[in-house]
Amino acid sequence: MRFQGRSQIETLARFQSQGELVTSFYLDTDKGRSTKKEIHLSLKNLLSDAKARLEGLSVGRERAEALGRDLALIEETASRSLSSSNAAGLAAFSCSRRDFRMDIDLPHGPRNRIIFDTNFYVRPLSAILDKYKSICAVLLDRREARWFDISLGEARPLAELKSDVPARVKEGGFEGTEAKRIERRLDARLQGHLKKTAAKTAELYKQQPFDRLFVGGEDSLCGDFENHLQKPLRDKIKARLKARPNDPPARMLKEALAAEAALGKAEEEDIVQKLVAEIERGGLAASGLRDTIHRLNQFEVQTLVVTHNFSRPGRLCPTHGFFYLEELQCPVCGKKTDIVRDVVDEAIETVLKRNGSVKHVTPPSKLDRYGQIGAFLKYKA
Repeated sequence: MRFQGRSQIETLARFQSQGELVTSFYLDTDKGRSTKKEIHLSLKNLLSDAKARLEGLSVGRERAEALGRDLALIEETASRSLSSSNAAGLAAFSCSRRDFRMDIDLPHGPRNRIIFDTNFYVRPLSAILDKYKSICAVLLDRREARWFDISLGEARPLAELKSDVPARVKEGGFEGTEAKRIERRLDARLQGHLKKTAAKTAELYKQQPFDRLFVGGEDSLCGDFENHLQKPLRDKIKARLKARPNDPPARMLKEALAAEAALGKAEEEDIVQKLVAEIERGGLAASGLRDTIHRLNQFEVQTLVVTHNFSRPGRLCPTHGFFYLEELQCPVCGKKTDIVRDVVDEAIETVLKRNGSVKHVTPPSKLDRYGQIGAFLKYKA
């Protein structure tokens, strides 16, 4: 199954294990970075390490057997996928005790890991989702327009349009006046073609909303086309491409992904700058792990901003679901808190469950000065 986005993350984040242990698996299968032999060896070592850790867990015979079944299913699925799939990454989620499985082909290679926990580990999926926006690319010339959906690193044709617009005529000589008259009629035909292209773009957006619009074609044509778009769609234009309707889709995709990478870097810098400004003026923002977790416990977090791969152990109140860093007892109810392997991952999953958003930032950044994590708040309690 291809990675489809937020719906899969929410399904995993909301899965009720009812205290049972679940297994999360990630494998980098990007053949541009590793050979097939190296990837198979990584899988073998990853499974061997997980089996060794499983033998050391004090979880009871039935739970240990269930986790062993998880690993066997994952090994079978991963081995099969390595032979048939060209995905850059693989992920698998299994809870044999609750008869749950989900296997996902990823567009981006994750860090190799197998995790046993009471919740599925979704942070790498959240990071990939944050990295890839949904894009509509429209390529146009005087007679043709083609649309592509670009999602999670792949391009899919959406529609195409052809119009009967004759080639331009040359002005000059005795017939210069007549040529100008013909040129005006041709320009009217061209504008009609661009209007139809703009109308089709609006129709596609209504059918399947996208985050960004990339436009490819001659500068003069692109400018006229954009003038025919309504302002909400004009505001979504984030890049001009050199690709034309008759170019191979692979060329367009390569160009679009390069533009998307540049936009992503600029957006990361922008959101960190806004968060830092909000923190320094004492506004609706939290900084550092302790303050951010406190705000999360108060249901104040709207958008979590976190550095890639930042992690810290922590603790959890089993009664209230509040997170802490070192507190052995919950300050609210006094009950003993449970150890959580990574409180940052828990915070990410909690924000997603509450329909908030998570922004992942590539280090180094200004966020490093503020504890590598922070949040925009809905309000201050």
